[in-house]
Amino acid sequence: MLESLLGITNDSSITTLTTITCMLFAVILGIIIAAAYAIITKKEEISLSFFLTLVIMPAAVALVIVLVGSNLARALSLGGIFALVRFRSMPGDGKDISFVFVAMAAGLSSGLGFLTIALAATVVLALVVVVVTKVAGLVFANNTQSLKIVIPEDMDYSDAFKDIFEKYTDRAELEKVKTTNMGTLYELAYYVNMKSDADEKKFLDEIRTRNGNLSVILAKQLKKKEEL
Repeated sequence: MLESLLGITNDSSITTLTTITCMLFAVILGIIIAAAYAIITKKEEISLSFFLTLVIMPAAVALVIVLVGSNLARALSLGGIFALVRFRSMPGDGKDISFVFVAMAAGLSSGLGFLTIALAATVVLALVVVVVTKVAGLVFANNTQSLKIVIPEDMDYSDAFKDIFEKYTDRAELEKVKTTNMGTLYELAYYVNMKSDADEKKFLDEIRTRNGNLSVILAKQLKKKEEL
């Protein structure tokens, strides 16, 4: 079957069965790639449109490769155009772009008839991405939180909470200071890493006692969107 499908690159005749076979196989590879994307991406961050793109793109690329037949240079050029669609439509981070390239490779190899190689490469790449992402998530875990404290304008904020931070955090870094409420209050923004055994409620209560029960906000630090 592999040899008969490879013949499409050297023979101008294209059968419907060959085309459907290549496209269906490419869809299966797209599902594997999309599943890997869903596994390593947080549920609230999964893009349904990108998920569907990963499923459909290999089949679309495979169809183009089959249709251009023996003109391999034209096939590769058209395949590159498909890849550029993602870059021109919306910015994405490195992870998304990597999945686009994997989907492109799956589509190209399927369209050329290298089904065994396409399947093996897709499964290996999907497993590598999942394993590396999980391990990297443990190694480079970011436990940094953002802390905002409102204090009266007459309060010296430089060392006002130093003892509290030493008691409950491993790191506390003042990011910025700004005035609020017509200049009658200051808002302090910190990056903090809480100790593993720290009681967050007691931590906030001590800060509220120190700042006169004004606003205190402790929140997870928002992940910055990487764009290429």
